[in-house]
Amino acid sequence: MYIKVRVVAGAKKESVERVSDTSYKVSVKEPAKQNLANRRVLELMSLELKVPKARIRLISGHQSPSKMLSVDEK
Repeated sequence: MYIKVRVVAGAKKESVERVSDTSYKVSVKEPAKQNLANRRVLELMSLELKVPKARIRLISGHQSPSKMLSVDEK
């Protein structure tokens, strides 16, 4: 399953907001430096989707606020 994520890095408060079935808006406190925000996004999405972090991969958008995640639902 593919999920589109719009990320706000450096936010004061962390949140995960479901926009549609395959789209989320995620705010993280970590800055967009040294992959810190991307790692936190994966952690928050694993909690939201109730799947292990190892089953979620960042497919595209490594340096962009718009990201595409792949979730292995096995």
